[in-house]
Amino acid sequence: MTMPPFKLRGLDHIVLRVADLERMRRFYKEILGCTEEREQTGIGLYQLRAGAALIDLIPVTGKLGAMGGAAPGAEGRNLDHFALSVEGFDEAAIRAHLARHGVAVEQAGYRYGAEGEGPSIYIRDPEDNIVELKRPAGA
Repeated sequence: MTMPPFKLRGLDHIVLRVADLERMRRFYKEILGCTEEREQTGIGLYQLRAGAALIDLIPVTGKLGAMGGAAPGAEGRNLDHFALSVEGFDEAAIRAHLARHGVAVEQAGYRYGAEGEGPSIYIRDPEDNIVELKRPAGA
């Protein structure tokens, strides 16, 4: 088996096709703590920083989003879930924060991820994408 001439370092970015851009921006900024990175309104690309990675939001009605066909929904998803590594993971505090914003915890438990076994919480964003908040092992 030959190995590629590079080493993977981790998640660089994820692209979500969205129906309600402003609602999604508020969720990722106000509830999960992402920050604005940049906008390219001409092509319909809105980037948010999530630690070392980016979450790109592209409206389904924009130039980029329209290339993907119909909007995502319960019967047609663009991904199963994605995980955000969380520093300072305090499950009770996270649950209280999410509850204040009306965000339900769907699952919680120990799961294996890129940085080993650790606790995680599964939630949904406003457009039904599953987001895992994950603490690295030993943190």
